[in-house]
Amino acid sequence: MPLDRLTRRTWLAGAVSIAAEAGMAAPAEHQDPLSWTLTEAAAALARRTISSEELTKLCLARIGKLDRHLNAFITVDAASALAQARECDRQRTAGRVPGKLHGVPLALKDNIDTAALRTTAAAPVFRDRVPSEDAEVTRRLKAVGAVLLGKLNLDEMAFAGTGTTGCFGPAHNPWNLDRITGGSSAGSAAAVSAGLCFGSVGSDDGGSVRIPGAHCGVVGFKTSYGRVSTRGVVPSAYSMDTIGPIARSVEDAAALLQVLAGHDPLDAITLPEPVPDYSQALRLPIAQLRVGVPRPYFFEQLHPDVSAAVEEAIRHLRSRVREVREVTLPRLRQAENGDYDVELYHYQKPYFDQSPDLYHPWSQRHLNQMKKVEALAYVETLKRIRECRRDVRRVFEQVDVLVLPTMREPAPLIVETVNETHRRPPSNTSAFNHFGTPALTLPCGFSREGLPIGLQIVGAAYHEPVVLRVAYAWQQSTDWHRRTPPILRDDPPRTGNPE
Repeated sequence: MPLDRLTRRTWLAGAVSIAAEAGMAAPAEHQDPLSWTLTEAAAALARRTISSEELTKLCLARIGKLDRHLNAFITVDAASALAQARECDRQRTAGRVPGKLHGVPLALKDNIDTAALRTTAAAPVFRDRVPSEDAEVTRRLKAVGAVLLGKLNLDEMAFAGTGTTGCFGPAHNPWNLDRITGGSSAGSAAAVSAGLCFGSVGSDDGGSVRIPGAHCGVVGFKTSYGRVSTRGVVPSAYSMDTIGPIARSVEDAAALLQVLAGHDPLDAITLPEPVPDYSQALRLPIAQLRVGVPRPYFFEQLHPDVSAAVEEAIRHLRSRVREVREVTLPRLRQAENGDYDVELYHYQKPYFDQSPDLYHPWSQRHLNQMKKVEALAYVETLKRIRECRRDVRRVFEQVDVLVLPTMREPAPLIVETVNETHRRPPSNTSAFNHFGTPALTLPCGFSREGLPIGLQIVGAAYHEPVVLRVAYAWQQSTDWHRRTPPILRDDPPRTGNPE
């Protein structure tokens, strides 16, 4: 079948046959369970209008139909997922439901360890790596009964931000298969956007949750440094690494974060801070909140469609909050020859020094450059990072959240990214890893070519509830998060403004 004919109707026809084979009632088009958010799927499971096994079979059916075009998954663990789902159904029948995510099909970025299931980090040197233990975030999801479908594609070792450098090939954007997803959590965002799973978990040390979230039209939430355990996740930058949810709605992100967040005594970066009720925070008013707009640097070199969508979002928020004011954020200036990315090389050294040819050319160049970093200069850069984290706290004495574009342009073409002819604009995401603050992207419109545009909302460290509160209020006034990518339907995406 030609790729441009792979539509929502085509998938539904396939879902009917899968459902028939499984002895299930075929979903009507307007009742397609895979169009539900995680929150809606959890509610349907609680009402027993659908079983976890049925929902899991539908996800596996869609993966079988679409993932050969998206390349979102590295490993699909169908047999285990179905066994987990059946056990969830048995537990529900017995009245044992440990949480909201019980029986909901999710998937994990493939740099997050899963015991007895390979974790490759999309790297040839880890192609056959099978961890003996779960990562802490994996353990937490299993403990509440989430069904894990498998492992998702990423940039090799989570180095890049494009989704094109992994050894299993590039991930493709569900809104336009010729476009990148962004990375490094490439497959995670693509899978959620295309309805292959109801949520995912990614890592972010410079934008790796938010970049693909913005390009694929979903919610991606980089948490505060130390809010979620990184133990059992293949590290990128020890001083920047964070873990966060990728989901279809702000409510879904809050539900996932409720499980992921919290102190891990075996992870040195997590703090014994209490975990708030994130879902409750969504309902709090925003009328007294102060919004900061960091125009210097972050609003420069914007694609005109990005600028228009974000300015409309700011205009809409202006009427709902106490004030909107412009602010200037501190800027990290790394010491010469003191790049903190040397932390990438620290972990990779035994593998890279022995087999550099096994790494992607982009990774090879990057790691070879890291060998030149000087110890004193690196320490100076870490000192400057601490000073930036101090200085940004002063900004958050003036405002409660920041609002800005997630990405300065819509998703570029895969071919131009792979051959490196595309010139990427400066990052709008990495600063908030430097600051250690929470930062969430959610859809705020589309370009003229039908590509998603993301709005980034940032709070002070450990102020995830405030970020979620503003994001939810914005989401309630739009339907951007309800739009479905062309791979699932016949008609092109519409554009519009909040009511």
